Amino acid sequence: MTRLVVGVGGRAGVSVAEVCALIEETLRGAGLTVEAVAALATVEAKTAEPGIVGAAERFGVPLVGHPAEELARISVPHPSGAVREAAGTGSVAEAAALAGGGELLVPKRRSMAATCAVATVQPHDLRHHGDAEVLDAGGALVDLAVNVRADTPPVWLKERIAACLGDLAAYPDGRAARAAVARRHGLPTERVLLTAGAAEAFVLIARALDAVRPVVVHPQFTEPEAALRDAGHQVERVLLRAADGFRLDPEAVPEDADLVVIGNPTNPTSVLHPAATLAALARPGRILVVDEAFMDAVPGEREALAGRLDVPGLVVLRSLTKTWGLAGLRIGYVLAEPEVIAKLAAAQPLWPVSTPALVAAEACLEPSALAEAEAAAGRIAVDRAHLLAGLSEFDEVTVMGEAEGPFVLIRVEGAMEVRTRLRALGFAVRRGDTFPGLDGSWLRLAVRDRATTGRLLQALDHALALAGR
Repeated sequence: MTRLVVGVGGRAGVSVAEVCALIEETLRGAGLTVEAVAALATVEAKTAEPGIVGAAERFGVPLVGHPAEELARISVPHPSGAVREAAGTGSVAEAAALAGGGELLVPKRRSMAATCAVATVQPHDLRHHGDAEVLDAGGALVDLAVNVRADTPPVWLKERIAACLGDLAAYPDGRAARAAVARRHGLPTERVLLTAGAAEAFVLIARALDAVRPVVVHPQFTEPEAALRDAGHQVERVLLRAADGFRLDPEAVPEDADLVVIGNPTNPTSVLHPAATLAALARPGRILVVDEAFMDAVPGEREALAGRLDVPGLVVLRSLTKTWGLAGLRIGYVLAEPEVIAKLAAAQPLWPVSTPALVAAEACLEPSALAEAEAAAGRIAVDRAHLLAGLSEFDEVTVMGEAEGPFVLIRVEGAMEVRTRLRALGFAVRRGDTFPGLDGSWLRLAVRDRATTGRLLQALDHALALAGR
């Protein structure tokens, strides 16, 4: 079934009944059903209008508000001069319907005090990841699309992994690595589960925890939603807004959501949410999944929830692939209450983590390795500041939110063309439009050393100049 977004406009005081009647009549006339509606959308100034709010509640869908300046940039097929003068866009209903990047199915329809228009929901490619930007490039591109730390794994880690290859005839034994994770976070081993990267953990959560109303906070890593959908769940999205710096308001999460997934720091926004804000999401009967795959790239791991015992239903995911360059080895872990760990473990196949990955986990959790990771996090912060300073010199580029991770999210006019031109100049960057909540005007840049960043900024200057012709 095609999913729909209904753009809505209305005069002050418009009633719930009038808005609902207009939407139902419009859908019926187009051969569409109310059940296909995924969201109502309008301009931010109307998101508190009782008639529009009540209509969203009656249809049981979220109400999405878009900044007036965002809607003003969207070309609408049936503009009104009077509406443009009042709202900045030629049609609130059509612009709001199109803001998600879908196709307009029904142009605006009017009643006495309301307007609506219907568009398809632009499907996001949830399986598109940064590695797709560099596949088949033959090493010809400087990789700013994948968030694995450059020049990793280090030599000492390669040697530790290589030394275990003589043990491959034996089945993997994860006890020592599990104990190392437990020591790292001051937890008993029954609160630890080793996984083949964080991606496996998302699959286990989707299959084993029997969520009834799962909610994923976007923009974020898309694999959690993909895993939930593959397991047959109907997934609801809470979309954080660029205008708010992609900061989370816990009140935006439905009270009866029994599974909530959020990243911290969040990929791709690079926002680091306060631990207290995330802890406020905890509820009796709710599983709160916090993806901390990039937390070890934050100096001091401030705002981390890993190791906390006072947050009910907390599930923390960690990955060792980003900081240590082990994406090809697949190693991560889950921290949770023993009952949750037992359910996830029951859904795993036998021996899910290989011997080399287990050896790598032990090595990366030793005190000397933790100190090396902390030093790397400090260097990333310095290199990120250099990148942000360079980006601030471009009038065409906007950084939304305060970046705290090993990557930066930027908005740039003509982003898709800029991305293509950067490829021609030797740089691969991550497109943003595959993340729910973002469109084709966003790009994600991995933080690299100052020399690489300098070359990128020169290439970006050239790409922007060419795109502006």
